[in-house]
Parts: sequence; C-alpha cells; structure tokens
Amino acid sequence: MTYNYPHLNEIYRRSLAENFNLPCLSDYNTKEELSYGQFAERLARTHILLEKAGVRPGDKVALLGKNNVNWVVAFFATLTYGAVVVPILVEFNPRDAQHIVNHSDAVLLFVSDAVWEAVEWDRMPQLKAAMSLDSRRVLAQREGTDMEAIVAGIDAEMKARYPQGFRPDDVWARPMADDDLALINYTSGTTGFSKGVMLSHGNLWGNVVFGIESRLHYRGSRALSFLPLAHAYGCAFDMLVPMAVGTHITLLGRTPTPRILLKALAEVKPSLIVCVPLILEKIYRRMIVPVITSRPMRWALMVPFMDHAIYPRIRRKLVEAFGGEFEEVIIGGAPLNQEVEDFLHTIRFPFTVGYGMTECGPLISYTPWRRFVPTSAGELLPGLMDGKILAKEGEKLGEIMVKGKNVMQGYYKNPDATEAVLEEDGWLHTGDMGRLGGEENRTIFIRGRYKTMILTATGQNVYPEEIESKLNNMPYVAESLVVERNGHLEALVYPDSEQTDQAGIDNEGLVAAMEENRTELNKLVAPYERIERIELRDEEFEKTPKRSIKRYLYS
Repeated sequence: MTYNYPHLNEIYRRSLAENFNLPCLSDYNTKEELSYGQFAERLARTHILLEKAGVRPGDKVALLGKNNVNWVVAFFATLTYGAVVVPILVEFNPRDAQHIVNHSDAVLLFVSDAVWEAVEWDRMPQLKAAMSLDSRRVLAQREGTDMEAIVAGIDAEMKARYPQGFRPDDVWARPMADDDLALINYTSGTTGFSKGVMLSHGNLWGNVVFGIESRLHYRGSRALSFLPLAHAYGCAFDMLVPMAVGTHITLLGRTPTPRILLKALAEVKPSLIVCVPLILEKIYRRMIVPVITSRPMRWALMVPFMDHAIYPRIRRKLVEAFGGEFEEVIIGGAPLNQEVEDFLHTIRFPFTVGYGMTECGPLISYTPWRRFVPTSAGELLPGLMDGKILAKEGEKLGEIMVKGKNVMQGYYKNPDATEAVLEEDGWLHTGDMGRLGGEENRTIFIRGRYKTMILTATGQNVYPEEIESKLNNMPYVAESLVVERNGHLEALVYPDSEQTDQAGIDNEGLVAAMEENRTELNKLVAPYERIERIELRDEEFEKTPKRSIKRYLYS
C-alpha cells in the first residue's frame, strides 16, 4: 500500500486554507474559539515573532504548559516555520523541565504562567526569551533581544504583509524534507530519566497520513482532546491528525476525572475518542461494576438467554455516557485490563486497542473495532510499518521489533542509547515481549515489557503486568505492582480508600481481605506465578508524567 500525499507542512497549509471558515479550536474552560482561518492568522503572527526574534529553521523551541489554544498555536507555528518543537510534559518537576530545555538546546520557551513561577530563568542561559502561553506577554529576555518591541510591532507588520486582510491564499508553511527534524519528544521514563526522541517530518507524516486514510478524523468531525498534547499519543491523534483534515477540536484543559470527562463527552459528542486504559477502567468500575455485581443483576444473568436482553442495554448506557455519536474508542498507551477488555467485547462496545511508542511517533499497529482481534494490539500499519520477533530458535514469543516510516531518527545527543535500541538496518527494539499472528502474520500480541519480565529460580518467565491486571480487579485494590524478593513473588498494593470507607473496613479487616485476594489470585495464575505475600502501601506509587508507575523505584 502506498500513500500519495505532499510533505507534512503542505498538508497543514492546505487544510488551513481549505477549512478556513470551519471551527478549529475551542477551549472547554474559557470558551475561547478559533476558526481555521483565525488559527492560521495566529500562526502568521507567531511566524513574524519567530523571524524577528532571530529563530532560524532547525532551531529548537520549547513548549511547557497545559493544553490550551495558545499551546496549539505555538506548536504549529514552530512546526510550519521549520523550527523544531520541544514539547515538555507539564508534569515533569521544574528541575527536570529545565534540564530538558537546556539539553534540547532550545532558544525560545513558551511557558504557562503557573509553571513559570517554579522554573529558574538563570538556569536556562541559552534561551533568548520566555513567552507566556496564557497572556502571550514577554516573561523574560536576554540582553540584546527586545521581545517587547517585536510583540508591539506585529500588528503593523501584519498590515504591511496582508493589506487586504488575511485570506486563505495567505496561509503559508515552509516546505521541509522528510528527514528534517520536526520534534524532540522527551519520554516520560518508567525505567529512568527521559531521553529525547528525535522525530522527523517523515515520522510525523506517516502517523498523519495513516490517520487520514483510516478516517480516524474527517472534515467537520468533532474531537475532545483530554490527553496531554506534549505526549506523542495525544499529540498525534488529538491534534496532528484532526488538524490535517478539518476537525473541530475541543481542548478539555482539566484533569480528566470520570465525572469531568463524562460531562464534557456528553456536551461535545465527539466523533472519535482516544484515551488511555486507566480512564476507561475507572469509568467501567464507576458505571458498570455496580450494575453487574448487584444481586438482582447476578440472578438475572443466570437465567438462560437473559444476557441477550441485558447486555445491549448496558452497551447503550455506556455509549450514551461517551456522547453517543462516536465511531469507536481507541485505547493505547498502556495494556488494557483483561477483565475490562473481555466485558467490553461481550457487550459489543465499539472499541479497539492500538500499539505504539514515542519512538514511532507513536503508532505501530491499529485495527478498526469491527475487525479487532481480542487480546491483540492491532495490525502493523500497512505500507508504513513492518515487524518481526526476536526469539530463541523454535519459539514464537520474543522481543517485538519494528521497522518503517514511523521509526525515529534516534535519541538527541545520546548515541549510546540510540545504538542500544536502533539497528543499523533500521530495526527498532521495542522492549516489549510478544508474538505475531493473523493471516499475514501482522497482528501483534503483547505479553509484557522485556525489562519488567521476571525470571524465576526454575527458569520460568513471569510477566508481572498480567498478574497485576487480575489483582487490580479484586476488592479494595486501587493499583498494584508485582516484584521479586528473595526468590519469591510479592505484590505491593495501594488500597482503594473509597471502597474501604464505604465498606467500613479497618486496617485489620483490610489485611484479611488482601489475604483472601491473594488466595483467589493464586487460583487464577500458573503455579510459578503465585504470590507469596501482599504488602500494603500507605501512598500511591510514584508515577511518570503519563501516569505509569515508575517500576524501577520498587524493584
């Protein structure tokens, strides 16, 4: 399969011009709205700022702040100007964020006011200036750079360049080659400090054109963006793809708790929903579990064929809760809990599971929900990505390796780390264990992370994520982590305080409940996967910015 599309920046130039009068961006909190034409004019104004500030094509521009309209403007203005975007997750602590700004060689910083208060300007000496993502005012500048004068002069410059007003024909984006660097995306790091993933215009192009061809978004469709746009997953499918086709994007701009998210979904009624498993699992436990575990429902489901009447009602209720007008829910970023996946398949809920990583910008595999194979992570992208399994002779299970258009150029200023994962012939070590299946051997089935796999004393491979998935569905468990200690498997558990409070369970009762969980869990796993003991934790596990547990802190 081949894709006949122009270079990435030309895709956006055409989209902005062709969709000039359509709604482009809305801020759910502030109610600020921009059409594609107004958005394009904002880009032109920012292009002038970059030009007058001495930013050259290939220079790095850092973005540090929560999702908002100005963040998206700064991102696309930098991209279409030909500079390199360095999006930084706002959840990074200030010291790490400053390190990323310096490590990336950024010359300009767009930053939220709240974050600006926590960073130290003097510790980022290579920056020419810092601009507010909230008010667009100048926050700081180096001697010799007069950003206030540049900002003050933009109106006059716009009038001089566009005397008839800004029109569709005025939309501009710099032509860039496939191998030109577009983005340095710093990983959130479950196994240590983050690395700067270098993604080219060609890497992003591969993700965008697949999204266009798959009609994940389309002209006039609606999207609710609630994932961090500084992360590759949200960046690609809540912003890059919808912006390429004329989708109306609503930025949530809040922490997507089930209550807030369900309210926004009901109001926006998105055409496609992109989320991480944690969000769907929380909604499942909040909306579905109380229904299916009630005594009347348990009795009803024991009656032959009653499930044929009950499950469609549950599916309708869940579909309506998600806005009722979406084609499918795409889940990615982490493994989906097996119990949740099985139930969603049972009720025919329209969802699919994709697979990717920041190093691929991020997409590796995807299948529309009607063709989705349960327990899989979709099919390798046709015409864009290939895969193979690095396994011992005679075994089908091994490390997943991928090659293709979406694979990164390497880690910025880190040749050793690049060499460790990227072969000379272009094959990328994903670090994930799994197998390939399906008719053409292109469907990916993931078992767990290579780095988290535990080798038992008897030589058995244990994938802790599979055990954790079962344990997390048991009473009073909010989250868990399986580790090896002294040759035995133990589970660290952070209890669900809401559940324990509702049940009136004290600490002694909680310990007893966990022992019951351990007994039941050990019936569900292989003998070599059995848990020796459960250790309760008083505090949540420390997380990466994308809310994955930093496993290396507890091993």
